[in-house]
Amino acid sequence: MKLATVEHDRAERTALVLDQGERLLLLDRAHRLVTGEHAPALTTMQTIIDGGEPVRQTLERLAAQAPPEAVVAASELRWLSPLPWPVQIRDFGSFMDHFRNARSRIQGIPADQVELPAIMLERPLYYVTNRLSVTGHDSDIHWPAYSSVRDYELEFACVLGRDGTDIPAADAPSYIFGYTIFNDFSARDTQLEEIATGLGLSKSKDFTDSNVLGPWIVTADELGDPYRLTMTARINGEEVSRGTSADMHHTFADMIAFASQSTRLHAGEVLCSGTVPTGCGLEHGRYLEPGDTVELEVSDLGVLRNRVVS
Repeated sequence: MKLATVEHDRAERTALVLDQGERLLLLDRAHRLVTGEHAPALTTMQTIIDGGEPVRQTLERLAAQAPPEAVVAASELRWLSPLPWPVQIRDFGSFMDHFRNARSRIQGIPADQVELPAIMLERPLYYVTNRLSVTGHDSDIHWPAYSSVRDYELEFACVLGRDGTDIPAADAPSYIFGYTIFNDFSARDTQLEEIATGLGLSKSKDFTDSNVLGPWIVTADELGDPYRLTMTARINGEEVSRGTSADMHHTFADMIAFASQSTRLHAGEVLCSGTVPTGCGLEHGRYLEPGDTVELEVSDLGVLRNRVVS
């Protein structure tokens, strides 16, 4: 299943994606038409995730019947982040060649001469980003006035479907509800200043709508193997990079196991892959300008599109 959150008739609604996003089934309306009752468990994506198997069975029944009166065209709605209020967002660094390419640019040496700290290879390290600064597909990104180097980052993410602590890597896939695309917009000039302090990332990653998820969540059973996906970035329709999730050094199972050590993870948390090699302007020297439209495509997950404005 592909599940989205949209704004329709000035209200936030959950929806089942049909025809690759051309049409959507509004779940609350479909449930009333089929059963005559309101369904609180279908109100938000979080309640759908929390509802577990019973809600999943309800979704399958609604998908099978799909009353036409509950189906709307994508042109009649506004896309929101599929999880408008994520419980948490952790952004990992799982693609080692991304770091080699980036450090090659910054240090002015060939990528094959870059030596990464051993800890990066041993552990799926991450930072916690602003879960309250989230937007979705087709929204405009208003760039902060303090930055003039505008960059995108091509990532994808898993969404957790249940809670757990000290989760073994072997069990971790069963904790994944689904997957979505993630664009980690980055103020690169500010980022370089912040890195130099040794204190970690701050305003380079924390501005209005800097975290983009979407266009929908593909459930784990529908996606299947997440380590076979082609990941492509385009600027104004021109392809600028292409990579594959097969190059992940750390898997989502590794991330879940590591992050859950002595910490409780919760259903509705988002764990991001990090940037696929060549999947950002820093790596190939092409940054975004006001008015540019960036499209991130991940096979079987869709296309996430946003326009950058001043």
